[in-house]
Amino acid sequence: MADFTLQGVIPPVITPFKENGDVDLESYRENIQKWNEDNLSGYLALGSNSETIYLTEDEKLALIKETVEHAKPGRTVLAGTGMESTRETIALTNKAAKIGAHAALILTPFYYGKAMSDEALAAYFTEVADQSEIPILVYNVPKFTHINVSVSLLKRLSSHPNIIGMKDSSGNVPQLATFKRELPEDFTIMVGTASALFPALALGIDTAIMALANSHPNECTRIITLFKEGRVEEARDLYQAVFPINTAVTDTYGIAGLKHTTTLQGYKGGYVRRPLLDSTKQQKQEIEDLLKKQSLPVH
Repeated sequence: MADFTLQGVIPPVITPFKENGDVDLESYRENIQKWNEDNLSGYLALGSNSETIYLTEDEKLALIKETVEHAKPGRTVLAGTGMESTRETIALTNKAAKIGAHAALILTPFYYGKAMSDEALAAYFTEVADQSEIPILVYNVPKFTHINVSVSLLKRLSSHPNIIGMKDSSGNVPQLATFKRELPEDFTIMVGTASALFPALALGIDTAIMALANSHPNECTRIITLFKEGRVEEARDLYQAVFPINTAVTDTYGIAGLKHTTTLQGYKGGYVRRPLLDSTKQQKQEIEDLLKKQSLPVH
């Protein structure tokens, strides 16, 4: 296992776009600098909430560079570098490494879904890990890929010295429990959605990459802190307070809703990139009403 440790809360940072569709690097930089003041342990550039699927390679590399250059010293910078082909994944991962990313989050290939057996995925992740200049993590997000990694596959991959963990965004708590029970202690399991955070803590999983950490980083971190201090009821109550917000930004209103929620908290959400549509006036009002109902601040 690589000498590399992940901990705490890491946002899969949003990518602000200008109204004309260009990446707004200035706003992105300002967000990183503002998050530097929050209780976070690092940043994931090019996650699902970054609208990565719509970015060119040059844009991806520019965003990684901005993250590396402006992240608070001591914070981890992860880069989502999974592509459909093994060759392209290795190439992008090593470009991210040269820029300064500490580790790479590798999405499961999914276009030829029926062909992505455990054998195919094992070969893919092994080859990427063999040739990657930085540690890698498996990214399991069936919501988008319609592929769910198996515990048997992860047990095989966990023995590779350059595969250090996984992010599970399935929201499947029984599966999360199985991963925690069956995988080695030094294989980092990260919960990938705030909806599963409290159950994950009860399972002994205290590292998270969550969309909600874009807009409510300190609340997400405080849930973990309270739980670890033994103040379980306070952790549960805060979790219950943010749960409806998380549902709104991950399911009901999507990335546009996440961006509006993040903007309300003083960051720069910007526009989404087409073909996504920005939130309507009514949707924005519903989000604002929800924040007020949950007694969470609107800046």
